[in-house]
Amino acid sequence: MDWRDPPSSLNKMKILPIHKDIEIYLKKHFLEKKFSKQISILSINISYPSLEVELLKPKHLKIWSFRVDKKYRAIFIFQDSQTIEILDVNNHYK
Repeated sequence: MDWRDPPSSLNKMKILPIHKDIEIYLKKHFLEKKFSKQISILSINISYPSLEVELLKPKHLKIWSFRVDKKYRAIFIFQDSQTIEILDVNNHYK
């Protein structure tokens, strides 16, 4: 897998269960439905425009993000070419 491009989603991506702290953050900021919707899209089509998937700098760390909504982004990594682990959800502008 090339670090510049996310893998193509020919098969449905596996999303690992999120950490309890992330669940709490999502509830606190009323993001559960939005996050769930975006995760569903991500698992089917990682290139879907509304996700705005991007490789974060420094690029060699291979850490990615996608948009939960206009204010929040989820940070993730690829465990392998078909498995995603969500590391964090945060306020993109803070």
